[in-house]
Amino acid sequence: ATPAGSQELADLAFPYFSYAIKCFGTERCMFESNFPVDKESATYRTVWNMFKHVASRAALTEHQKADIFHNTAIRVYRLRLESKL
Repeated sequence: ATPAGSQELADLAFPYFSYAIKCFGTERCMFESNFPVDKESATYRTVWNMFKHVASRAALTEHQKADIFHNTAIRVYRLRLESKL
């Protein structure tokens, strides 16, 4: 059998992701994976592209995408980013 692609995974997962985003907002949601455990079912690239498909289908704004792909994790995990300037 051929492994599921990112679009197929997005189609399957979208109802769950969109429900969580609607309930909690992008300020309280983040995309993350369970790698390396997840590699048994999909590549990291496939999972990452699935997240991008979900964000696109959910019609997230640039600000909301920044939240769900980056800002929420920085805040929740209290990460400090070093400036590259």
